[in-house]
Amino acid sequence: MTTTADDVRAGAAPASLRLPGIVLGVGLGGFVDGILLHQILQWHHLLSSTDTDNIGVRYYDPKTVPGLEMNTVWDGIFHAVCWLAVLIGLAILYSRVTRERRRVWTSRVLWGWILVGWGLFNLVEGILDHHILGIHHVYPGPDQLWWDIAFLVLGALLVAGGWLLQRGGRSFEPAVPGDRRADRNA
Repeated sequence: MTTTADDVRAGAAPASLRLPGIVLGVGLGGFVDGILLHQILQWHHLLSSTDTDNIGVRYYDPKTVPGLEMNTVWDGIFHAVCWLAVLIGLAILYSRVTRERRRVWTSRVLWGWILVGWGLFNLVEGILDHHILGIHHVYPGPDQLWWDIAFLVLGALLVAGGWLLQRGGRSFEPAVPGDRRADRNA
């Protein structure tokens, strides 16, 4: 039985960029958080507020060498999880798209879903770590609640902006081998 380009095109749904975009956004959003807030600005570390947390994790004062060492280990674990999310997102993306890579990487749909993933990271991490567990805050101190709320607002704006951006793009339909457009774009 042979399959023609028309048969494949008629029965195949466009390759969805939603899942790889969201997974990439989660990983990249985590890297922005970890690199900017943990390392460059040094506002917090993964366990820097466990002296006031809600689950009883031992406190490691980041102003002491042993405390900073333990916080650095947990920041490293956090970065490893972000790195895995990026690798998984890239693997999913690659498995869905092997032709016309330039068209995919410039797609509003992909970048919209990446922003949605970044926003979801901020919302989940902000609600879980800042509010429920209380293991760290965006910027500890007397105004920490406002910083934590701003982080959640940024997450919501990223989700909304990403959603709008991807809605304005066209879905990606990979070229079918044998199709004149595929031969021209290959």
